[in-house]
Amino acid sequence: MKADQILKDSINLLKKKRNAIILAHVYQHGEIQDIADYVGDSLELSRKAVDTKASIIVFCGVQFMAETAAILNPDKRVLLPDKNAGCGLADMATDEQIIRVKDQNPDLAVVSYVNSSAKVKSVSDICCTSANAVNVVNSLSVNNILFVPDRNLGAYVAEHSNKNIHLWDGYCYVHEQIKSDDIKLLKRKYPAAQIIVHPECTTPVRHMADFTGSTSQMSKYVKQSRQKEFIVGTESNFVYRLKSDNPDKIFYPVNAICDGMNRITLEKVNTSLERMEQIVIIPETIREKSKIALDKMLFIL
Repeated sequence: MKADQILKDSINLLKKKRNAIILAHVYQHGEIQDIADYVGDSLELSRKAVDTKASIIVFCGVQFMAETAAILNPDKRVLLPDKNAGCGLADMATDEQIIRVKDQNPDLAVVSYVNSSAKVKSVSDICCTSANAVNVVNSLSVNNILFVPDRNLGAYVAEHSNKNIHLWDGYCYVHEQIKSDDIKLLKRKYPAAQIIVHPECTTPVRHMADFTGSTSQMSKYVKQSRQKEFIVGTESNFVYRLKSDNPDKIFYPVNAICDGMNRITLEKVNTSLERMEQIVIIPETIREKSKIALDKMLFIL
């Protein structure tokens, strides 16, 4: 029996023993997606975390995702198989920085992208994901918005809103490194392919795309499209999911890898469940404040 299969069998046994559920982001390795009970984007997984009756949530993603699950589920244990699975974007804003900006600009409403720390969420008025960011911003009664921490997603939101959007100077290095020249090269090589990209990409890249949206929105677009070939401008592991859901279609990924996402392995998932290690703990005062912003987000599609 292959080593991977032995690990998968062990994980499945431990899941039953622990009454655990495995949630995996679409940027995870294929073998991690295959063992997950649910695979999706940040918004989909946030909803699954709330709905689950499992006692243990194993979150195969990065730190802020596991924190979000812990914030929303204080009665459950949340495990992050690798404690060093971080997000560079989430590190680009701190609660102290945001408090200083709010003190200087009291009319600003803070919308924090879910790709942020629990502390940042705790000083935010509402959270959002890439799937509902535009709807979240447009739902607010105030006109002046501080969008934290992704400047590219914020610029995308500004293009679809009449609000006065103040952009934080943060970015996702994975999407920032996708250049328009990369897309042009693939388009020349595969002229029949449509271009789909994530809104965390830069403005020039987004403006080249046939479709811009979150991974769940891209998945839906591809499934409903009659087009057979796609250039995919987001983290490369997403193509595994697209191929699984659309075996009759062809995908050309841009070479974009998230180091944090790729830290999770089958061995680490097994060890985490076996030893009940890497429990995500959020101080209660921060958890309560963060949950208010997240609950508001979950009410908006």
